[in-house]
Amino acid sequence: MKTIIFFFGRILFAWLLMFIATSAFFNVTGLDFLMDLVVVVLLAALVLLLLDAASHLHHVQLMDGELEPGKLKNRHRRQIEIPFGEEIALPMLKACFHELKSIEELKVSQDGKRLQAVVPATDNDRIDHSLWKKICNKLGFERPNHVVANATVANGSVSVSLSCGPGGAAWADSFFLDEGVNLQNAETITRAISRHIAECRRDEQASAKETATEKELAVAKLNLLHAQVEPHFLYNTLGSAKYLISIDPVSAETMLGNLILYLRHSLPRDDDRASTLGEEVERARAYLDILKIRMGERLKVTIEVPQTLLGIPFPTMMLQTLVENSVNHGLEPKSGGGNIWISARTAQSPAGAVTVTVADDGIGFGSGTSGTGIGLRNVRERLKLAYGSAASFSIVANFPNGVAASISVPAEVPKTAP
Repeated sequence: MKTIIFFFGRILFAWLLMFIATSAFFNVTGLDFLMDLVVVVLLAALVLLLLDAASHLHHVQLMDGELEPGKLKNRHRRQIEIPFGEEIALPMLKACFHELKSIEELKVSQDGKRLQAVVPATDNDRIDHSLWKKICNKLGFERPNHVVANATVANGSVSVSLSCGPGGAAWADSFFLDEGVNLQNAETITRAISRHIAECRRDEQASAKETATEKELAVAKLNLLHAQVEPHFLYNTLGSAKYLISIDPVSAETMLGNLILYLRHSLPRDDDRASTLGEEVERARAYLDILKIRMGERLKVTIEVPQTLLGIPFPTMMLQTLVENSVNHGLEPKSGGGNIWISARTAQSPAGAVTVTVADDGIGFGSGTSGTGIGLRNVRERLKLAYGSAASFSIVANFPNGVAASISVPAEVPKTAP
């Protein structure tokens, strides 16, 4: 009730001041004989203005539900925080301006941080204007409503200072009420920004959920690929060890010792710690030592991996896959066997990459083995899942015979050997 009394009291006080000023003007100019007519006109205008004020109160109450002094004004300010960078916030702010109905003359500064628009005051689709408002518009006293937003970028977010109000001097607001149009403009933009922020948050959450799901699928796929490249020589090794026990117990014991070492490096990890190149080399060494007992002089192995590279992270079982590929497709089909070389070096490009190569002098590509079996497909796919485009795999012919397969992965080389 106090708000309504204050609102109407402000209008009556402004009208009283205008009446006093008008009376003084007519007295000074000697036109006081017209005062009776002026009084009648002013009283009629006052009645229409009070009816317009009642219409203003009605529209504001319909929009907001509660009458507060700040909401009954013609001019409204909002300070809005958009928790996004300017590349997202500024287009969002512009889109919110376009949600104002019948917007005209939208002007955007070159840097996109200042937006200014005009909303016609005679938008009959939004407001059923009072008789006072219609008379003023007919007499040319229409005041278009302006909406101005200034954006300030700070700490990765954007602060928006929003101003909605009629054109012209503020003192005239007591005579020309906007019937809640500027309050509606301010609320429309504020709600639009809130809605856009909520939509962006939902999109971020959906994207994060989708990314987490993709990551889980990638891990599951990686585990499946890992399971596919597990060695199939276990039964053959145990069979060979059983056979050697009766004829060569020393070789059988050595074979079982290498098998234990191989299996120790093949056990699943309880933590998320990645394997290292040193651990993968030891697994491959144990595997090749077992094969050397089975193949005898037909298999010769050379391992050249610098101590400084043994501690770098390296994908589990990937080196093993290349070694198995060289043995199964290169050396075993070749009469007389051959050599396998395992080497590692720091690549010059890209900087910090480590390249591990497994080469043999076996029968090579000419035998019909193209190097596109499941093992090598898994190597390519696992590298893509784990490193994206930061890792690479290549397989080429070795000179003068055989095949050389290389894996390059990004790594920081420790200053000292582990």
